[in-house]
Amino acid sequence: MHVVTLITPDGAYGGPVRVAFNQARQLRADGHHAVVAGAVRGYREIPTRLDGVPVRLSKARTVIPMLGFSGLLAPAMLLWMVRHRKTFDVVHVHLARDLITLPAALIALMLRKRLIVQTHGMVADSDHPIAPLLDRILVRPILRRAAAVLYLTEAERAALLRVQPAAAVQHLPNGVPGYEPGPDVGADRVADNDVEVLYLARLQARKRPALFVRAATRLLAQDCAARFTLIGPDEGEGAAVRAAISQSGADEDAIAWEGALPPEHTTERMAAASVYVLPSVAEPFPMSVLEAMSVGLPVVVTESCGLANAVRDSGSGIVVDESEEALVEAIHMLIADRGLRERMSAAARRTATEVFSMAAVARELLTLYADVRSDARQVDRQPA
Repeated sequence: MHVVTLITPDGAYGGPVRVAFNQARQLRADGHHAVVAGAVRGYREIPTRLDGVPVRLSKARTVIPMLGFSGLLAPAMLLWMVRHRKTFDVVHVHLARDLITLPAALIALMLRKRLIVQTHGMVADSDHPIAPLLDRILVRPILRRAAAVLYLTEAERAALLRVQPAAAVQHLPNGVPGYEPGPDVGADRVADNDVEVLYLARLQARKRPALFVRAATRLLAQDCAARFTLIGPDEGEGAAVRAAISQSGADEDAIAWEGALPPEHTTERMAAASVYVLPSVAEPFPMSVLEAMSVGLPVVVTESCGLANAVRDSGSGIVVDESEEALVEAIHMLIADRGLRERMSAAARRTATEVFSMAAVARELLTLYADVRSDARQVDRQPA
Protein backbone atom coordinates (compact mmCIF):
# COMPACT_ATOMS: atom_id res chain seq x y z
CA MET A 1 0.00 0.00 0.00
CA HIS A 2 1.34 3.41 -1.04
CA VAL A 3 0.21 6.58 0.73
CA VAL A 4 0.52 10.05 -0.82
CA THR A 5 -0.63 13.47 0.34
CA LEU A 6 -2.94 14.67 -2.42
CA ILE A 7 -4.20 13.52 -5.81
CA THR A 8 -5.83 16.02 -8.20
CA PRO A 9 -6.73 15.97 -11.91
CA ASP A 10 -4.02 18.53 -12.69
CA GLY A 11 -1.23 16.80 -10.75
CA ALA A 12 -0.86 19.73 -8.36
CA TYR A 13 1.21 17.77 -5.82
CA GLY A 14 3.80 16.90 -8.43
CA GLY A 15 6.61 14.35 -8.33
CA PRO A 16 5.87 12.27 -5.21
CA VAL A 17 2.50 11.24 -6.63
CA ARG A 18 4.08 10.35 -9.98
CA VAL A 19 6.68 8.24 -8.18
CA ALA A 20 4.04 6.40 -6.17
CA PHE A 21 2.00 5.57 -9.26
CA ASN A 22 5.07 4.50 -11.25
CA GLN A 23 6.12 2.18 -8.44
CA ALA A 24 2.64 0.74 -7.90
CA ARG A 25 2.05 0.22 -11.62
CA GLN A 26 5.35 -1.61 -12.07
CA LEU A 27 4.75 -3.76 -8.98
CA ARG A 28 1.36 -4.77 -10.37
CA ALA A 29 2.91 -5.51 -13.76
CA ASP A 30 5.31 -7.84 -11.94
CA GLY A 31 2.38 -9.72 -10.41
CA HIS A 32 2.06 -8.06 -7.00
CA HIS A 33 -0.89 -6.34 -5.34
CA ALA A 34 -0.44 -2.59 -4.94
CA VAL A 35 -2.84 0.23 -4.20
CA VAL A 36 -2.37 3.99 -3.77
CA ALA A 37 -4.22 5.82 -0.99
CA GLY A 38 -4.40 9.52 -0.25
CA ALA A 39 -6.49 12.64 -0.10
CA VAL A 40 -8.29 13.85 -3.21
CA ARG A 41 -9.89 16.99 -4.56
CA GLY A 42 -10.93 18.38 -7.92
CA TYR A 43 -12.79 15.34 -9.30
CA ARG A 44 -16.54 15.41 -9.90
CA GLU A 45 -16.64 11.79 -8.73
CA ILE A 46 -13.89 10.28 -6.62
CA PRO A 47 -12.10 7.71 -8.83
CA THR A 48 -11.39 4.13 -7.82
CA ARG A 49 -8.67 3.61 -10.43
CA LEU A 50 -6.15 6.03 -11.95
CA ASP A 51 -3.49 5.45 -14.58
CA GLY A 52 -3.99 1.69 -14.34
CA VAL A 53 -3.67 1.55 -10.53
CA PRO A 54 -6.44 0.94 -7.94
CA VAL A 55 -6.80 3.93 -5.60
CA ARG A 56 -8.46 4.45 -2.23
CA LEU A 57 -9.07 8.18 -2.01
CA SER A 58 -10.78 10.34 0.59
CA LYS A 59 -11.90 13.94 0.33
CA ALA A 60 -9.24 16.42 1.41
CA ARG A 61 -10.30 18.78 4.18
CA THR A 62 -8.45 22.04 4.78
CA VAL A 63 -7.91 22.44 8.53
CA ILE A 64 -5.03 24.97 8.52
CA PRO A 65 -5.35 27.09 5.34
CA MET A 66 -2.09 28.99 5.84
CA LEU A 67 -0.09 25.75 5.58
CA GLY A 68 -1.14 24.83 2.03
CA PHE A 69 -0.75 21.09 1.36
CA SER A 70 0.57 20.61 4.90
CA GLY A 71 -2.72 21.84 6.34
CA LEU A 72 -4.88 19.19 4.66
CA LEU A 73 -6.51 16.30 6.50
CA ALA A 74 -8.16 13.10 5.21
CA PRO A 75 -9.73 11.32 8.20
CA ALA A 76 -11.71 8.89 6.04
CA MET A 77 -8.49 7.56 4.51
CA LEU A 78 -7.03 6.88 7.96
CA LEU A 79 -10.21 5.07 8.97
CA TRP A 80 -10.01 3.01 5.76
CA MET A 81 -6.47 1.94 6.70
CA VAL A 82 -7.69 0.63 10.05
CA ARG A 83 -10.71 -1.17 8.62
CA HIS A 84 -8.76 -2.81 5.79
CA ARG A 85 -5.56 -3.55 7.71
CA LYS A 86 -5.66 -7.23 6.77
CA THR A 87 -5.43 -6.44 3.05
CA PHE A 88 -1.84 -5.10 3.04
CA ASP A 89 1.49 -6.18 4.52
CA VAL A 90 3.81 -3.25 3.79
CA VAL A 91 2.87 0.43 4.01
CA HIS A 92 5.03 2.67 1.80
CA VAL A 93 4.41 6.28 2.82
CA HIS A 94 5.63 9.13 0.61
CA LEU A 95 6.25 11.25 3.66
CA ALA A 96 6.07 15.01 4.12
CA ARG A 97 5.52 17.30 7.06
CA ASP A 98 1.74 17.20 6.68
CA LEU A 99 -1.41 15.97 8.39
CA ILE A 100 -2.08 13.16 5.92
CA THR A 101 1.12 11.15 5.52
CA LEU A 102 2.38 11.61 9.09
CA PRO A 103 -0.82 10.21 10.68
CA ALA A 104 -0.86 7.42 8.07
CA ALA A 105 2.68 6.42 9.05
CA LEU A 106 1.73 6.44 12.73
CA ILE A 107 -1.30 4.25 12.07
CA ALA A 108 0.85 1.80 10.10
CA LEU A 109 3.16 1.52 13.12
CA MET A 110 0.24 1.14 15.53
CA LEU A 111 -1.13 -1.65 13.31
CA ARG A 112 2.31 -3.31 13.42
CA LYS A 113 2.70 -3.07 9.66
CA ARG A 114 6.13 -2.91 8.03
CA LEU A 115 6.64 0.79 7.34
CA ILE A 116 8.75 2.19 4.51
CA VAL A 117 8.99 5.95 4.22
CA GLN A 118 10.23 7.84 1.17
CA THR A 119 10.65 11.57 1.66
CA HIS A 120 11.47 12.96 -1.81
CA GLY A 121 13.46 15.80 -0.23
CA MET A 122 10.37 16.97 1.70
CA VAL A 123 11.71 16.18 5.18
CA ALA A 124 14.87 18.23 5.02
CA ASP A 125 16.10 21.23 7.00
CA SER A 126 13.26 23.72 7.29
CA ASP A 127 12.88 27.22 8.70
CA HIS A 128 9.09 26.90 8.83
CA PRO A 129 7.94 27.78 12.36
CA ILE A 130 5.87 24.61 12.67
CA ALA A 131 8.69 22.24 11.60
CA PRO A 132 10.42 21.87 15.01
CA LEU A 133 7.15 20.91 16.69
CA LEU A 134 6.20 18.40 13.99
CA ASP A 135 9.69 16.93 14.04
CA ARG A 136 9.67 16.43 17.80
CA ILE A 137 6.16 14.97 18.03
CA LEU A 138 5.82 13.02 14.78
CA VAL A 139 8.69 13.06 12.28
CA ARG A 140 11.55 11.86 14.50
CA PRO A 141 9.61 8.96 16.06
CA ILE A 142 8.40 7.85 12.62
CA LEU A 143 11.87 8.00 11.06
CA ARG A 144 13.32 6.08 14.02
CA ARG A 145 10.74 3.29 13.88
CA ALA A 146 10.43 2.91 10.10
CA ALA A 147 11.97 -0.26 8.68
CA ALA A 148 13.63 1.84 5.97
CA VAL A 149 13.84 5.53 5.11
CA LEU A 150 14.48 6.00 1.40
CA TYR A 151 16.52 8.91 0.09
CA LEU A 152 17.35 10.19 -3.39
CA THR A 153 20.64 12.08 -3.00
CA GLU A 154 23.51 12.33 -0.53
CA ALA A 155 22.27 15.79 0.42
CA GLU A 156 18.89 14.32 1.35
CA ARG A 157 20.55 11.50 3.29
CA ALA A 158 22.52 14.00 5.35
CA ALA A 159 19.43 16.10 5.98
CA LEU A 160 17.41 13.09 7.15
CA LEU A 161 20.13 12.04 9.56
CA ARG A 162 20.20 15.54 11.00
CA VAL A 163 16.49 15.20 11.73
CA GLN A 164 16.82 11.65 13.09
CA PRO A 165 20.33 10.14 13.44
CA ALA A 166 18.81 6.68 14.06
CA ALA A 167 16.93 6.58 10.76
CA ALA A 168 17.53 3.40 8.76
CA VAL A 169 18.39 5.27 5.58
CA GLN A 170 18.68 3.49 2.24
CA HIS A 171 19.17 4.83 -1.27
CA LEU A 172 16.47 4.36 -3.90
CA PRO A 173 16.49 6.40 -7.12
CA ASN A 174 13.39 7.50 -8.94
CA GLY A 175 12.59 5.45 -12.00
CA VAL A 176 10.76 6.23 -15.19
CA PRO A 177 8.65 3.85 -17.30
CA GLY A 178 9.80 3.09 -20.81
CA TYR A 179 8.15 5.22 -23.48
CA GLU A 180 7.20 3.82 -26.87
CA PRO A 181 6.17 6.68 -29.17
CA GLY A 182 3.65 6.29 -31.95
CA PRO A 183 4.84 6.61 -35.55
CA ASP A 184 4.07 10.34 -35.77
CA VAL A 185 4.83 11.51 -32.24
CA GLY A 186 7.80 13.84 -32.17
CA ALA A 187 8.73 13.02 -35.76
CA ASP A 188 9.54 16.62 -36.62
CA ARG A 189 10.86 17.80 -33.27
CA VAL A 190 14.46 18.10 -34.47
CA ALA A 191 13.47 20.15 -37.50
CA ASP A 192 15.14 23.54 -37.67
CA ASN A 193 11.91 25.38 -38.49
CA ASP A 194 9.70 24.07 -35.67
CA VAL A 195 11.55 24.04 -32.36
CA GLU A 196 9.42 24.04 -29.22
CA VAL A 197 11.08 24.74 -25.87
CA LEU A 198 8.94 23.32 -23.07
CA TYR A 199 8.56 24.03 -19.35
CA LEU A 200 6.24 21.39 -17.86
CA ALA A 201 6.01 21.65 -14.08
CA ARG A 202 4.07 23.39 -11.36
CA LEU A 203 4.21 27.18 -11.52
CA GLN A 204 5.87 27.48 -8.14
CA ALA A 205 8.54 29.89 -6.90
CA ARG A 206 11.38 27.37 -6.56
CA LYS A 207 10.86 26.22 -10.14
CA ARG A 208 11.23 29.80 -11.46
CA PRO A 209 8.76 29.75 -14.37
CA ALA A 210 8.95 33.55 -14.73
CA LEU A 211 12.68 33.17 -15.41
CA PHE A 212 11.81 30.80 -18.25
CA VAL A 213 9.57 33.51 -19.73
CA ARG A 214 12.26 36.17 -19.38
CA ALA A 215 14.78 33.89 -21.11
CA ALA A 216 12.28 33.23 -23.89
CA THR A 217 11.71 36.97 -24.32
CA ARG A 218 15.43 37.60 -24.76
CA LEU A 219 15.82 34.73 -27.22
CA LEU A 220 12.91 35.88 -29.34
CA ALA A 221 14.43 39.36 -29.40
CA GLN A 222 17.51 37.70 -30.91
CA ASP A 223 15.29 36.28 -33.69
CA CYS A 224 15.57 32.71 -32.43
CA ALA A 225 13.18 30.52 -34.43
CA ALA A 226 11.36 28.75 -31.60
CA ARG A 227 8.14 28.56 -29.62
CA PHE A 228 8.18 28.62 -25.82
CA THR A 229 5.45 26.79 -23.90
CA LEU A 230 4.65 26.50 -20.20
CA ILE A 231 2.36 23.74 -18.92
CA GLY A 232 1.44 23.23 -15.29
CA PRO A 233 -0.91 24.24 -12.48
CA ASP A 234 -0.57 27.58 -10.76
CA GLU A 235 1.13 27.16 -7.39
CA GLY A 236 1.68 30.85 -6.72
CA GLU A 237 3.58 32.07 -9.80
CA GLY A 238 0.72 32.26 -12.29
CA ALA A 239 0.28 36.03 -12.00
CA ALA A 240 4.01 36.63 -12.44
CA VAL A 241 4.07 34.38 -15.51
CA ARG A 242 1.08 36.13 -17.09
CA ALA A 243 2.68 39.52 -16.43
CA ALA A 244 6.01 38.42 -17.92
CA ILE A 245 4.30 37.07 -21.04
CA SER A 246 2.29 40.28 -21.41
CA GLN A 247 5.40 42.43 -21.02
CA SER A 248 7.39 40.34 -23.50
CA GLY A 249 5.65 41.82 -26.53
CA ALA A 250 5.88 38.40 -28.19
CA ASP A 251 3.25 37.00 -30.53
CA GLU A 252 0.49 35.03 -28.84
CA ASP A 253 1.83 31.65 -29.95
CA ALA A 254 5.51 32.51 -29.35
CA ILE A 255 5.25 32.34 -25.55
CA ALA A 256 2.19 30.59 -24.11
CA TRP A 257 1.02 29.13 -20.83
CA GLU A 258 -1.36 26.30 -21.69
CA GLY A 259 -2.51 25.63 -18.13
CA ALA A 260 -2.41 22.30 -16.35
CA LEU A 261 -2.41 18.83 -17.90
CA PRO A 262 -3.53 15.52 -16.35
CA PRO A 263 -0.42 13.61 -15.21
CA GLU A 264 -1.20 10.62 -17.44
CA HIS A 265 -0.85 12.83 -20.53
CA THR A 266 2.41 14.60 -19.72
CA THR A 267 4.85 12.25 -21.42
CA GLU A 268 2.87 12.29 -24.65
CA ARG A 269 2.87 16.08 -24.58
CA MET A 270 6.60 16.16 -23.90
CA ALA A 271 7.22 13.91 -26.89
CA ALA A 272 5.84 16.61 -29.18
CA ALA A 273 8.38 19.20 -27.97
CA SER A 274 12.05 19.71 -28.87
CA VAL A 275 13.81 20.82 -25.65
CA TYR A 276 12.86 20.59 -21.97
CA VAL A 277 13.88 23.32 -19.53
CA LEU A 278 13.52 23.25 -15.73
CA PRO A 279 15.16 26.31 -14.13
CA SER A 280 14.45 25.08 -10.57
CA VAL A 281 16.76 25.77 -7.66
CA ALA A 282 17.61 22.88 -5.29
CA GLU A 283 15.27 20.40 -6.99
CA PRO A 284 16.06 17.02 -5.33
CA PHE A 285 15.29 14.55 -8.15
CA PRO A 286 12.69 15.93 -10.57
CA MET A 287 10.44 13.36 -12.20
CA SER A 288 9.65 15.81 -15.01
CA VAL A 289 13.30 15.74 -16.09
CA LEU A 290 13.38 11.94 -16.10
CA GLU A 291 10.15 11.83 -18.09
CA ALA A 292 11.53 14.32 -20.61
CA MET A 293 14.67 12.21 -21.00
CA SER A 294 12.58 9.06 -21.44
CA VAL A 295 10.91 10.54 -24.53
CA GLY A 296 14.25 11.73 -25.90
CA LEU A 297 14.21 15.43 -25.03
CA PRO A 298 17.50 17.24 -24.39
CA VAL A 299 17.15 18.87 -20.97
CA VAL A 300 18.43 22.07 -19.38
CA VAL A 301 18.76 22.01 -15.57
CA THR A 302 20.67 23.95 -12.93
CA GLU A 303 23.72 22.86 -10.94
CA SER A 304 21.61 22.46 -7.80
CA CYS A 305 19.32 19.91 -9.45
CA GLY A 306 19.75 16.40 -8.07
CA LEU A 307 20.04 15.07 -11.64
CA ALA A 308 22.71 17.57 -12.74
CA ASN A 309 25.59 15.09 -12.66
CA ALA A 310 23.61 12.43 -14.52
CA VAL A 311 22.61 14.93 -17.22
CA ARG A 312 26.14 16.27 -17.62
CA ASP A 313 27.96 12.93 -17.49
CA SER A 314 25.62 11.26 -19.98
CA GLY A 315 25.46 14.17 -22.40
CA SER A 316 21.66 14.25 -22.05
CA GLY A 317 21.49 18.02 -21.86
CA ILE A 318 23.12 21.16 -20.51
CA VAL A 319 23.72 22.05 -16.86
CA VAL A 320 23.81 25.76 -16.05
CA ASP A 321 24.30 28.01 -13.06
CA GLU A 322 21.29 29.85 -11.67
CA SER A 323 21.71 33.02 -13.73
CA GLU A 324 19.42 34.19 -16.50
CA GLU A 325 22.40 34.64 -18.81
CA ALA A 326 23.46 31.00 -18.49
CA LEU A 327 19.92 29.80 -19.13
CA VAL A 328 19.59 31.96 -22.24
CA GLU A 329 22.91 30.72 -23.61
CA ALA A 330 22.08 27.04 -23.06
CA ILE A 331 18.66 27.28 -24.69
CA HIS A 332 20.12 29.24 -27.60
CA MET A 333 22.72 26.51 -28.20
CA LEU A 334 20.02 23.86 -28.44
CA ILE A 335 17.76 25.93 -30.67
CA ALA A 336 20.58 26.81 -33.05
CA ASP A 337 22.29 23.42 -33.31
CA ARG A 338 20.12 20.63 -34.69
CA GLY A 339 22.98 18.13 -34.48
CA LEU A 340 23.46 18.89 -30.79
CA ARG A 341 19.75 18.33 -30.16
CA GLU A 342 19.86 15.00 -31.96
CA ARG A 343 22.92 13.78 -30.03
CA MET A 344 21.53 14.85 -26.67
CA SER A 345 18.12 13.39 -27.54
CA ALA A 346 19.66 9.97 -28.14
CA ALA A 347 21.74 10.20 -24.97
CA ALA A 348 18.73 11.24 -22.90
CA ARG A 349 16.60 8.31 -24.04
CA ARG A 350 19.48 5.88 -23.54
CA THR A 351 20.19 7.18 -20.03
CA ALA A 352 16.53 6.98 -18.99
CA THR A 353 16.35 3.39 -20.23
CA GLU A 354 19.68 2.12 -18.90
CA VAL A 355 20.14 4.09 -15.67
CA PHE A 356 16.65 5.05 -14.48
CA SER A 357 14.54 2.08 -15.57
CA MET A 358 11.35 1.65 -13.54
CA ALA A 359 11.73 -2.12 -13.78
CA ALA A 360 15.12 -1.94 -12.04
CA VAL A 361 13.73 0.32 -9.31
CA ALA A 362 10.83 -2.09 -8.75
CA ARG A 363 13.29 -4.97 -8.32
CA GLU A 364 15.09 -2.98 -5.61
CA LEU A 365 11.77 -2.25 -3.93
CA LEU A 366 10.71 -5.89 -3.95
CA THR A 367 14.00 -6.90 -2.36
CA LEU A 368 13.51 -4.25 0.30
CA TYR A 369 9.92 -5.31 0.96
CA ALA A 370 11.02 -8.93 1.31
CA ASP A 371 13.79 -7.90 3.70
CA VAL A 372 11.54 -5.89 5.99
CA ARG A 373 8.89 -8.59 5.98
CA SER A 374 11.46 -11.04 7.30
CA ASP A 375 13.00 -8.37 9.56
CA ALA A 376 16.28 -8.75 7.67
CA ARG A 377 16.97 -5.03 7.54
CA GLN A 378 20.07 -4.66 5.35
CA VAL A 379 20.16 -0.88 5.49
CA ASP A 380 22.66 1.92 5.90
CA ARG A 381 21.99 2.92 9.50
CA GLN A 382 23.67 5.38 11.84
CA PRO A 383 23.75 4.72 15.61
CA ALA A 384 21.46 6.77 17.82
